[in-house]
Amino acid sequence: MTRRVRWLAGHTPPQRERYVDLLRAVAITAVVVGHWLAIYVTRDGGGFQGGSVLEILPWTRPLTWLFQVMPLFFLVGGFANAASLTSHLDRGGNARGWVLGRTTRLLRPTTVLLGGLAVGALTARVLGAEPALIGAAVWLASIPLWFLVAYLAVMALTPWTHALHRRAGPAVPIVLAALVAGGDLARLVLAVPYVGQANFLLAWLAVHQLGFAWQDGRLPLRRSAALSMAAGGFVALVLLTVVGPYPVSMVAFEGEKVRNTSPPTLALLALAVTQTGVALWMRGAGNRWLRRPGPWGVVVAVNLVIMSLFLWHMVAVVIGVLVLHGTAVISGAAPGSEPWLLLRVPWLACLALILTLLLAVFGRFEQRTRSRIDPVGTVTGVWPTTLVIIGLGGVLAALLALALAGMGYHGPTGLPVRVLVAYFGGVALLRFVRWRGSRPAQG
Repeated sequence: MTRRVRWLAGHTPPQRERYVDLLRAVAITAVVVGHWLAIYVTRDGGGFQGGSVLEILPWTRPLTWLFQVMPLFFLVGGFANAASLTSHLDRGGNARGWVLGRTTRLLRPTTVLLGGLAVGALTARVLGAEPALIGAAVWLASIPLWFLVAYLAVMALTPWTHALHRRAGPAVPIVLAALVAGGDLARLVLAVPYVGQANFLLAWLAVHQLGFAWQDGRLPLRRSAALSMAAGGFVALVLLTVVGPYPVSMVAFEGEKVRNTSPPTLALLALAVTQTGVALWMRGAGNRWLRRPGPWGVVVAVNLVIMSLFLWHMVAVVIGVLVLHGTAVISGAAPGSEPWLLLRVPWLACLALILTLLLAVFGRFEQRTRSRIDPVGTVTGVWPTTLVIIGLGGVLAALLALALAGMGYHGPTGLPVRVLVAYFGGVALLRFVRWRGSRPAQG
C-alpha cells in the first residue's frame, strides 16, 4: 500500500481539487472519533452497562456541532460526483453506466462488512454466545450502514439532480431547504404523520446540490463571501436551537422528543451552511498545505480506504469491549467523572489499533475495487437498465430494513433473512449487468 500511495501522490493530476479529498478524510475521521467518544461502557456487579454520553451529560451536546460532519461529507460528495459525472459523459459514457460504476465503489466494501458480520454472528452463536448479546453487537457494528441508504439514493439521483442544477443553479438547494422547513412544520407543529420523513432525502439532496455549485464555480469562493456564509449559517443555527424549537444536539440519542437527524431538520441545514462557509474560507490555505508531499500522501492513504474506515469503525468498538473486558479502561467510573475522562485516552488508542488491524485485512477489498475493476462506460437497452434499477432498489430496501429492524436477535447470522436476500440479490444483479450488459469507459 505504501508503494501505491507514493505512486498515486506523485501522479496526481494538477487540475485535481486536492482540498476536497482532505475534507472527505477529515469528515470521516471526525465521525469515527465522535462515535468512539460518544459511547460509554461501564462494568458493575450487574454486568456491562452502556449508552451515549449525550443522554446523561448535557454539556457534551454542543460539541456535536463539531463532530456532526455528515453535511460536509455530502458537500464533498456533491463536488466529486459532479466532477466524475461530467468527465464520464465527456468520455462518451451515459448516466446509467455512471450510476452502475459509482455504486460498485461503495458496495464492494459494504458487501465485505455484511458478510463479515453474518459470519461473525454465526460463529459466536456456535460458540455459545447469548442471542441478545449477538443482536446488540451486530446492531452496534452495523450503525454505519444506515448512512448509506441516504447517500446511495442521493448518488443514484445525481444524473437528474445535476441536470436540474445546470438549469436552475443555487435555486435548487434553496427550494429543497424550503421543503425541509415545510416538512418540519407539518411534523412538529401540525402533527401530520409521515410527511416529515421526506426530509431524509430532501435535506441531504440540498447539501449535495451545494457541492454541485462549488464544483462548477457557482458558489462564491472569495474569503469574504465564504466568511459571510459561515456567519449567516451560524447565526441561524443559534437562533433555531438556543432560541428556537430545535435541540442543540446534532446527533440523535434516546429520550429526545425532537431529533435533528431523524429526520434531518432545518437546524441541521443551518449547520451545513456554516460548515460549507468555513470549508470554502479555508480552501486556499488547505490547497497550499496539500502541495507538500507529506500531507498529501497521508490524505491519499486515508482516501484509499475511506469507506472501509467508516464501515468498520463500530466493529472496532465491539472488539474493543471484548479485549478491554476486565481492565481498568472499562470500569465502574461514572461517565463525565475525572477518572472516566482520563480513561478515554487508552480507550481511543485501543480502538485505533484495532481499526488499523481491520483495515489491514479488509481495506484491500476497497483498494482492489479502485484499481482493478474496469470503469463502466455505458449501459444500454431495456433489460440491463431494468436490472440496474431492480438491483439498486434491492440494496436500498435491504439497508433500510436493517435500519428499521433495530437492536435484537434476528437469527443465527445476526441479520434479518430478508436483508441478506434483498442485499445480496441486488448486488448479484448489478454485478451481472457489469459483466453482460455494459461497455467499459473509453479512458
